[in-house]
Amino acid sequence: MSDAIVVTATVRVPPSAVTVQAVRASGPGGQNVNKVATKIDLRVDLGAVEGLSDTARARLQVLARHRLDAAGQLMMTSQATRNQARNLEDARVKVADLIRAALSPPRRRVKTAPTAGADRRRLAGKKRRSDVKRRRERPADDD
Repeated sequence: MSDAIVVTATVRVPPSAVTVQAVRASGPGGQNVNKVATKIDLRVDLGAVEGLSDTARARLQVLARHRLDAAGQLMMTSQATRNQARNLEDARVKVADLIRAALSPPRRRVKTAPTAGADRRRLAGKKRRSDVKRRRERPADDD
């Protein structure tokens, strides 16, 4: 069984929540790609992640929503290298990064208003465009 994935001092994924499967990778690699299973499919039971608050767990569900399988497990794959061990480490780092991203709450958007100068420039541009279009009109008949 593999080691726990340590995210922070208090947050970790226990080894029992991680399932690792090696499969054949796609792409270049010559005969190596046909005979060696170097791609890693790592599945993590998100419910078993230790040390997450309820809000962080909800953010993690949202961040991982496109990577969940039918059983609700996070699926992370890696075929970046031709080495199975390095791909396993890469997949574990990706899981830790995703969980770390869920730990920090999103920054609140600060509403801003355009400056007075920006307003003047916008209105001046609209006025110029209006004048151009007005000059294209057919002259009115004054009878």
